[in-house]
Amino acid sequence: MQYRRFGRTELLMPVFSCGGMRYQYKWQDLPQQDVPLDNQANLEATIRRSLDVGINHIETARGYGSSEMQLGEILPNLPREKLIVQTKISPSADAEAFRRTFDQSLAYLKLGYVDLLGLHGINTPELLDYSLRPGGCLEVARQLQAQGKVRFIGFSTHAAAAVIQQSIATDAFDYVNLHWYYINQTNWEAIAAAHRHDMGVFIISPSNKGGMLENPPQKLVDLCAPLSPMVFNDLFCLSHPQIHTLSIGAARPQDFDEHLKTLDLLDHVEEVLPPIIQRLEQAMTEQFGEAWAQTWQVGLPSYDQTPGNINIPVILMLRNLAIAYGMVEYGKMRYNMLTNAGHWFPGASAIRVPELDLRSSLVNSPHADTIPEALMDAHRLLGGEAVKRLSQQ
Repeated sequence: MQYRRFGRTELLMPVFSCGGMRYQYKWQDLPQQDVPLDNQANLEATIRRSLDVGINHIETARGYGSSEMQLGEILPNLPREKLIVQTKISPSADAEAFRRTFDQSLAYLKLGYVDLLGLHGINTPELLDYSLRPGGCLEVARQLQAQGKVRFIGFSTHAAAAVIQQSIATDAFDYVNLHWYYINQTNWEAIAAAHRHDMGVFIISPSNKGGMLENPPQKLVDLCAPLSPMVFNDLFCLSHPQIHTLSIGAARPQDFDEHLKTLDLLDHVEEVLPPIIQRLEQAMTEQFGEAWAQTWQVGLPSYDQTPGNINIPVILMLRNLAIAYGMVEYGKMRYNMLTNAGHWFPGASAIRVPELDLRSSLVNSPHADTIPEALMDAHRLLGGEAVKRLSQQ
């Protein structure tokens, strides 16, 4: 395993983390005795495999149902000083409720402290205010830190870039969990800002949200050869030293195996990556033409500045990926979450485009005349039954 300094925390963070939202039994709390023995055994085998390969960062959240409770059956039996344990608590208007929720997390984990406490899902200005205002959730987190129950404080986010950068600019946090991977590099400026503030940078779900790379389409497999799409994406992310760790949302012990192939390639990035990136860029250009491939995202409004809250940037991105790389199933999964996932994946689908006038919101786009049809094409290609977040299921 390779390790990177996790910003000003000075923790030596493995370049892969063991994310805890896929091996638990339920997305709801329940008594430990109701957890099937085989599920608990699988979770414990996954944690032991993680540690065997040098991944000592175990990441979970109060919002991950039975994950913390089930981890509490194994973590106290492991050498505490060798672990980096992170949990996350959603900020709320009631800071004392935030404190009580943290106390529940610590009780479930059966630990005296966590190394990293993340304010989970600072996705809107309102949630940032709940965190930062006097007497707010960050103040409570600092009190927990003073009591020795928390070592470092960060935040996780699915927010628009402006909210993320506003959160980083406060210099109130030691690290950030955010989305960034080859197919969606929108948050690079936020990562650069985090680097300037010497914050740790943790990438959320680079394989699943980064393209359902556990089950990639053949076209993408061919474009990424000789690497698998998963290894290519891992290598692409880790080729940037500003990024410190990628979450592996392991559901079983063998889920680490493909990712570990990345480690031997980290010293050969300049040889391995450019030919693959060139093929991916060429495929996009051949499909859409150079003008669209280079500038489709220029001047696009955010969903909250668009009639009907249509999330134009996301919809066009998903259409691009589906057509150029064959990522139709991924596109359907993400597209049909629009309007169904709240502030975790905001904005609406393109179903109402025919009845809306988008001209005023597209005045800064060089493709204003063609975007409405592209949005309707995306809906025809990707539209289907509503998809909910895992935690809603």
